[in-house]
Amino acid sequence: MLGTSSQAPTRYRAHNSFVLRWDDQLILFDPGEGTQRQFIFANLSVARLTAICITHFHGDHSLGLSGIIQRRALDSRAGTRTLPPLPVYFPADGVEYFERLRSSSIFHDTSKVVPKPIAAAGTVDAIGPLTLSSAPLDHRVTTLGYRLSEPDGRRVDQAALDRYGITGADVGRLLQDGSLETDHGVVSVDDITGPRPGQSFAFIMDTAPCATAVELARGVDLMVAESTFLESEVDLAADYRHLTAGQAATMAVQAGARRLVLGHFSSRYPDNKAFAVEAGAIHPDVVVGEDLLVVKVPGRSEAEAATG
Repeated sequence: MLGTSSQAPTRYRAHNSFVLRWDDQLILFDPGEGTQRQFIFANLSVARLTAICITHFHGDHSLGLSGIIQRRALDSRAGTRTLPPLPVYFPADGVEYFERLRSSSIFHDTSKVVPKPIAAAGTVDAIGPLTLSSAPLDHRVTTLGYRLSEPDGRRVDQAALDRYGITGADVGRLLQDGSLETDHGVVSVDDITGPRPGQSFAFIMDTAPCATAVELARGVDLMVAESTFLESEVDLAADYRHLTAGQAATMAVQAGARRLVLGHFSSRYPDNKAFAVEAGAIHPDVVVGEDLLVVKVPGRSEAEAATG
């Protein structure tokens, strides 16, 4: 979590901005003003980014894009690494704003940024092995929610290895070749592995409660959601098409999201304690965001993996 403030940064919260690190993928969501500097504090490299996803073009979700693009161009010219193309996903009716941000000042553009406007809900693209999906949310301007999912796989069952007496280098040979001759006969990969459902992530920013957000986050392991207001300001949240902490937690429960992370807080609240109380009364696993906080995707026990 690079920044957790909505609308305007505060003394203690930078503009809204988030980075998802998933194996060798580094995906930036909603780079608000000052994101480039937050990368430094978080010990992250802009040159390592593999994708950027923008929900909408309100400034607290996009003003940092110019700096990120120009820093990437600078790193490219400095020869720090050969940079691959960088896809930037955003609502299709925001092309004008994307182009303004991309060329907002003079610089030698070697960033290899590739605009990817999204015009319809559904599967958008592949980011490495991950599938990126998107759906419209309910805000005052065109706004997209995002979901990333990895394919299902298989995990090694240690009890099965023990049962067949397979240890050491034989495990690697079995996984590579698909079968292995043992004292118990021929053992196949299917004999010593079980299903491992792929993990998933949802990013829900700037929206009133809506069914599309719930469906986008259906069964995810980690759901990041805005909670601009508390229930005491629910009428204000409705006016501005935002969520309260209680509404975000309710949607996470409806979606079956395993862990909920809250961010995008209004500057009217000096601390986050009330958000934890309000959302925690509804959802069992809530993390209330702070700038530069690292939040892990919850692990899966074998029992969880078996049931998905």
